[in-house]
Amino acid sequence: MDAAPADELSDAEYGQLLAFRTALRRFLRWSEEQATGLGITPAQHQLLLAIRGHNGPLGPSIGDMADVLLLRHHSAVGLVDRAVVAKLVERRSDPEDQRLVRLRLTPLGARRLRQLAGLHLAELRRMMPAVGPALFADEADNRHKGEP
Repeated sequence: MDAAPADELSDAEYGQLLAFRTALRRFLRWSEEQATGLGITPAQHQLLLAIRGHNGPLGPSIGDMADVLLLRHHSAVGLVDRAVVAKLVERRSDPEDQRLVRLRLTPLGARRLRQLAGLHLAELRRMMPAVGPALFADEADNRHKGEP
């Protein structure tokens, strides 16, 4: 589906965008409250998820985390420093390149992330039936009419 120029959007499409952005903002606020309730910051939660979700066998570097979290390198270092002090993350030297620092979750960090991940998946499953159809209603209508 090609994107329509903004002046060709219907009132319903603007409503769909609003509904999606509102749902997204509510989810993010809810997510922040869940992290805070477990004693970690929302940024630490995102860091834990980024470390656990990294697919490299040695664990991500701080540079990897800066890229994923859309942070400047020095900001990622500060976030990692605070997560190390909170015993959520630990640093390890890269076995092949001693200049690189690799990150991994501590048992506490892994436990907090597991608690949050389960809650987040349940919340996404709860909200998607309401958000998904509203956002993609036109596409579903077009498919029923035989349009691409």
